[in-house]
Amino acid sequence: MSFHIQLPFVSVSDAPAPRTVHLVRSQDTETIDRLLGEHGAFLKTQGFSSRNGAFTLLPGENGAGAALLCVDAARLNDPTAFGLLGTALPAGDWLAVLHGVEDGVQETALLGFAMGAYCYRVGQDQDAATRMVVPDTVEAASAIAKANWFGRDLINTPANLLGPQDLAQSAYRALDGRGAEVRIVEGDDLKAAYPCLAEVGEGSERKPAVVVARWTAREGAPRLSLVGKGVCFDTGGYDLKPAAGMLRMKKDMGGAALMLAVMCAAIDLKLDIDLELRLGCVENSVSGHAMRPGDVLKTRSGKFVEIGNTDAEGRLVLCDLITEAAESVPDYIVDAATLTGAARVALGPDLPAVFSNSDEFAQLLLESGLDTADALWRLPLWHGYDAWLDSKIADLGNITSKPMAGAITAALYLQRFVPDGQKWLHIDTYAWNDANSPGRPEGGETLALRALLKMIARLGRSS
Repeated sequence: MSFHIQLPFVSVSDAPAPRTVHLVRSQDTETIDRLLGEHGAFLKTQGFSSRNGAFTLLPGENGAGAALLCVDAARLNDPTAFGLLGTALPAGDWLAVLHGVEDGVQETALLGFAMGAYCYRVGQDQDAATRMVVPDTVEAASAIAKANWFGRDLINTPANLLGPQDLAQSAYRALDGRGAEVRIVEGDDLKAAYPCLAEVGEGSERKPAVVVARWTAREGAPRLSLVGKGVCFDTGGYDLKPAAGMLRMKKDMGGAALMLAVMCAAIDLKLDIDLELRLGCVENSVSGHAMRPGDVLKTRSGKFVEIGNTDAEGRLVLCDLITEAAESVPDYIVDAATLTGAARVALGPDLPAVFSNSDEFAQLLLESGLDTADALWRLPLWHGYDAWLDSKIADLGNITSKPMAGAITAALYLQRFVPDGQKWLHIDTYAWNDANSPGRPEGGETLALRALLKMIARLGRSS
């Protein structure tokens, strides 16, 4: 399945007469009153005030002639503060004019507009009715918006339209078109290279595939290896999920969508980095060929894993990929996965959980998240729980017998496949918006995209 990402942006030369949307700090009442002009008193009688998020259309000769959005000064780095523009502005071309704020806010506002304008519907690919004029000097907003839309499209696509092979081919087209080296591993080659991952996919007629890609900005740039869980649908296997638990399982490839979106944007932004990518594209289904509780699987590392629960399949996919990623001795490894419900119980849907064996590496991502209003929260790799993963008949189990600390023990499982001294970071994400909010429409979401790109940019500058 192909995706056509046509952002609602238009160049200055193609929009000769755009209307103006004024972006003002909500604390700047003097500027707001001036822009409202003679309509200010009327609007205030209707309840308008210069609070954060306040939006109004201003009359013109033929209807709405301009618009105004108030944003709190503390949220000027947050694209979602401008997300309302994507749904509230009438059809036509608009030019964002900033008042009393830094020029860099323009990138944030344009990104927020695009994030808010996103809409997914199967079979519809039409030009945007509302467009924002984008100056030639603005590049980052477009690259990040494209990646955000692409990741959302992948997550939102129904599982019957996006199986493991479809996901792999989508990644191939996106990366090959950007000049990356890409290959797809499948069949007997996949079984030999990723035996544990292969077993996860045995229960489905739609066979697994692994995407391996490489893009280098320059020789000697820091090497970052990205790993993503791409379970295109998760029934839970023989430990079958209840019906309600399966309703959103098309999003179980959200980690792969995020990592792919990160790599696409990093290439478009020409970040100073040496990037590797591995996506485990697979479906966890039920059949006579599916793995069973109590089975013991061999991993690429040579370790044997006892299956305590077939619904803990994501870590089985990731462990082979992390093992291979470490073989090239990168400077850093980052994996992302919709891995545990326990992370959501702890942090809710909006905060991806971060685990890392490097305080410095984790702090760099957390600070990048704060700078881009794309927050994450660190949880501990508490080694007091490590023994919970021990197995009597194998090297380790894929779950513990304890009904606690599920996100931590899942991360500890993955750490068993990270060599000593290798800097590694694991992101447990939800990859979904449960409801509509400005800049974040209900459906698939690339949580941590902006934070990761800011972190990568800093890794390049520090080399």
